[in-house]
Amino acid sequence: VQLQASGGGLVQAGGSLTLSCAASGRIFSMYRLAWFRQAPGKEREFVATILWSGGSTYYADSVEGRFTISRDTAKNTVYLQMNSLKPEDTAVYYCAARQGVVVITSRSRYAYWGQGTQVTVSS
Repeated sequence: VQLQASGGGLVQAGGSLTLSCAASGRIFSMYRLAWFRQAPGKEREFVATILWSGGSTYYADSVEGRFTISRDTAKNTVYLQMNSLKPEDTAVYYCAARQGVVVITSRSRYAYWGQGTQVTVSS
């Protein structure tokens, strides 16, 4: 499984941005796709996850209600719609994948990673 993230950029606080993660290779229904982020000087942290077969999402408390994760199986792409962005959302965002249906927020449990895409939110 190869993952390619895109869509980052510079946005003002309160604005919106949508990230995309294109997956190549076989993605099975029992895979979980996720977004993580890493701010300068901080650990990489979990943001959101979705079961590839759909219907099961989970969010970090810090983004609940502002971010939405979705996927398009026809395009083999996962999205992260980010609304009401705050300066503290500034980070490099990574997409990741793992086999299994259970919600896992630990980055060490994800076997596949894409390169990051920078999101900068100005105040």
